[in-house]
Amino acid sequence: MFKKGTTARAILGSFAFFLVAPAVIAGFVPFVLFGWSMQPPLFGLPVGRVVGMAAVVVGLACLLDCFSRFALEGRGTPAPVEQTEVLVVSGLYRFVRNPMYVCVLSIIAGQALLFGQTLLFAYAGLLLLAFHLFVQFYEEPQLRRRFEGSYKSYCQHVRRWWPRLTPWRGSDSQTF
Repeated sequence: MFKKGTTARAILGSFAFFLVAPAVIAGFVPFVLFGWSMQPPLFGLPVGRVVGMAAVVVGLACLLDCFSRFALEGRGTPAPVEQTEVLVVSGLYRFVRNPMYVCVLSIIAGQALLFGQTLLFAYAGLLLLAFHLFVQFYEEPQLRRRFEGSYKSYCQHVRRWWPRLTPWRGSDSQTF
């Protein structure tokens, strides 16, 4: 329907992948496993609900920004079957290499605080392990092969999980 590499295809593909991956992992699965019913606030601190709501809202907004960057700047999707044409290193990618995963974990941790569900923290921990293994053994080797020196330089300056305090400017600071 849409020619490979077109913006429309990238937007539709990113939207479809959003529904298949993060929406299921951070929305559907927590709902099915734990429900979205309010339990007593964690640690007896009602302010945790406010912090949780903020984590969900900020995590979702940042996740949508990352998806849009893949479609509009990278001309592709986060899905392994329709990868970007260029390495996206703008926006949150200037601070941390894997902001999408960090956003998903933020959304889940936020739900744990919002709904008072301690088991959601355990779910987030399992996801962190799964994300780390996927990134280290599949995603990063693929990116090293596809983008070679530019990805190597990016990795030397931007950490995998722990954000930088200042944005990395790189040689182009947008895309390679």
